[in-house]
Amino acid sequence: MSDSVVLIPTYNEKENIENIIRVVFALPRKFDILVIDDGSPDGTATIVKGLQKEFADSLFIMERAGKQGLGRAYLAGFKWALERDYGFVFEMDADFSHNPNDLLKLYDACTTGGADVAIGSRYVSGVNVVNWPMGRVLMSYFASKYVRIVTGLPIADTTAGFKCYRREVLETIELDKIKFVGYAFQIEMKFTAYKCGFTIKEVPIVFVNRELGTSKMSGGIFSEALLGVIKLKLGSIGRKYPQKR
Repeated sequence: MSDSVVLIPTYNEKENIENIIRVVFALPRKFDILVIDDGSPDGTATIVKGLQKEFADSLFIMERAGKQGLGRAYLAGFKWALERDYGFVFEMDADFSHNPNDLLKLYDACTTGGADVAIGSRYVSGVNVVNWPMGRVLMSYFASKYVRIVTGLPIADTTAGFKCYRREVLETIELDKIKFVGYAFQIEMKFTAYKCGFTIKEVPIVFVNRELGTSKMSGGIFSEALLGVIKLKLGSIGRKYPQKR
């Protein structure tokens, strides 16, 4: 067993899932993988279970009934990882928008770079996004600016979903108090880690829009993030956050 597990939430990712698993397992460092599948009707889970015969000690799957949201998928994955001996827990998309090679950079940031949370950041060194329509780039970039202004988070890419957590961060954050289920979940986790006194570092990455399958981004997800940030800030006033040991 590795000291690191990569959580990959899936919903209809049959075009990508085998390739992403094989690329992660081919890296020069050993990572385990937990796929968290929300009842994909396209057979994503069946593909993963077929691959488990080849990667019996490193590939795991959690099957959940129906689409319950990105945040709930990750929270279930965090709890699964904490029940085991993993020291580092990663979040990564299944669609190759996150380059699996960058897992090594995030791991290094948390092992030798002093980070408690390492973020694969699209905006820490300019705008590093490939094949997105300009409107979506601008929406994402200015959403991160807006989050910084409202919350005071000293992070350029507040909505990033490519991350590494040291185990202590997930043990300290009160996971049952995390409220958001869409992309606001990513903001809430960073904000809570920051409030708990953890060191967050951004690692520059290049984000590449998916080539296969369909995006799960929607206007509802985006509006949850915009309104959720205000609720997050107001809810933090007077709240006592558990602190880093």
